[in-house]
Amino acid sequence: MMNKKSCFLVSIFLLCILLLGFTAQNNYFNISKEDVEFKVPKTFPKPLYKFKNNKLSPEIFVLGRKLFYDPILSKDSTTSCASCHQRIAAFAHIDHALSHGINGLIGKRNVPALQNLIWKDDFMWDGGVNHIEVQPISPITNPVEMNETVANILLKLGANINYKTDFKNAYGDTLINSERILKALTQFTGLMISANSKYDKYMEGTDTFTAYEKKGLQLFRNKCANCHSEPLFTDNTFRNNGLKPDTVLQDKGRGAITGKAEDNYKFKVPSLRNIALTYPYMHDGRFRKLSDVLNFYSSSPNFDSHAAREVYDIGVLTADDQKYLIDFLQTLTDKTFIYDKRFIDPFMK
Repeated sequence: MMNKKSCFLVSIFLLCILLLGFTAQNNYFNISKEDVEFKVPKTFPKPLYKFKNNKLSPEIFVLGRKLFYDPILSKDSTTSCASCHQRIAAFAHIDHALSHGINGLIGKRNVPALQNLIWKDDFMWDGGVNHIEVQPISPITNPVEMNETVANILLKLGANINYKTDFKNAYGDTLINSERILKALTQFTGLMISANSKYDKYMEGTDTFTAYEKKGLQLFRNKCANCHSEPLFTDNTFRNNGLKPDTVLQDKGRGAITGKAEDNYKFKVPSLRNIALTYPYMHDGRFRKLSDVLNFYSSSPNFDSHAAREVYDIGVLTADDQKYLIDFLQTLTDKTFIYDKRFIDPFMK
């Protein structure tokens, strides 16, 4: 049995462990000025969004991160932005064909990955949103996703003493409005920059490719780069790639936005960065494997004859071709991005 002195020493020891753990944990989640310094990757073009009217700061970034992970933005406080955009899947929705919302409701499209957003001119599969700062409004107000109103979010955040403190830390006062919410979310998602994959290191001359990866890169440039152009691996256009329309979803894609028949079944060309992590594939998540996608593109009979395709005919891919391409596509995985401490769920503390 321990005496009083021993108990005291044990208590001090345990307290030190708790304090050290608390400090380490908070240091891990803390964000510094260096963490939000905006740097354009050397091989990337100039971004379309440059944070000119949304000055980056650690406090605003932290607020945006908290909002991104907080289900308070949904009507019943069960669904957050991160519910669909999962960090381990490059902020896509791993293994779910279609988005999941409140009350177990299912959306009609696959969740796109969030990365390099400040180089996009339009958002969503159909381009229905044309500015990064207003993009969150779409899922927040979508009846089968978060089904909330901006007005009600303001009421909920305004009644939350912790958020009042967060907004004061970020903006200098406790005013909570939609502009501040959206700009904070933009700082968090806008800094989700993926540019440190094996491919990037290879292009910089700091890493090497295997023989298969080199063959895959050459095949990619010959057959796929017409739409998925380097270094972003998308040309940001809308294309009809010949997929047979899902008769249940009845999704006309870009045509539903423009009202033009020629835009029916066109969807935004997605970036292929981190593609090995963002399955399933296509706007409706119909393909589970990269090999399924390559089989589709390499076999003309798979294409729907209902409309003219707007993708380059890559021809038949042999089994070896597919292996080389998949080996190359796996070099686009950016582990630095996936494991970046800045993007970890703050509620995990």
